[in-house]
Amino acid sequence: MDKLTRNDLYSLEKYSEMRPDFRSRVMEHKKIRRLPIGPNATLYFEDRLTIQYQIQEMLRAEKIFEPGAIQEELDAYNPLIPDGGNWKATFMVEFEDTEERRRQLSRLVGIEDCVWLKVDENELIVPVCDEDMDRDTEDKTSSVHFMRFELTDTDVAALKKGTGLSAGISHEVYNYTVSPVPSAVLDSLVNDLD
Repeated sequence: MDKLTRNDLYSLEKYSEMRPDFRSRVMEHKKIRRLPIGPNATLYFEDRLTIQYQIQEMLRAEKIFEPGAIQEELDAYNPLIPDGGNWKATFMVEFEDTEERRRQLSRLVGIEDCVWLKVDENELIVPVCDEDMDRDTEDKTSSVHFMRFELTDTDVAALKKGTGLSAGISHEVYNYTVSPVPSAVLDSLVNDLD
């Protein structure tokens, strides 16, 4: 999947004009990129459109218009776009109540290392987590982690032939499986693969 360049972005003025329609399109697109695993954890799979939206929103919020500053945003966000043989996702542990979230994050240390995907009967695909920085301590994990799932050629070939995908978390206090991954989500993810 091609990385974004300055030519792919809208000026602040143009984005302001088109934002309601663009935002609506992206929100609809994100629905088929979201995979809940149990009641309190979700994988949000990124792609070129979701990352473009994040960059556009950042430029808008920070009123960034200088070329160097725009390039810094591109450099920060482009690594979150899949490379054709992998999937990249934002993993979120979600509890509405702040106090409950704090308690649970202390119980869920290491949860990011317990997330997996599985193509048919192939080996588990465990993500590379938080390549940019550590997001947990011995006492608690973060509510947000960034993940890269590297697929084998065998995984990609099977998925392109219509093989199913399952996902799960195998943590001692949070153990859930999604099997099969809903077809709309799977179809969207297969489109990311070369």
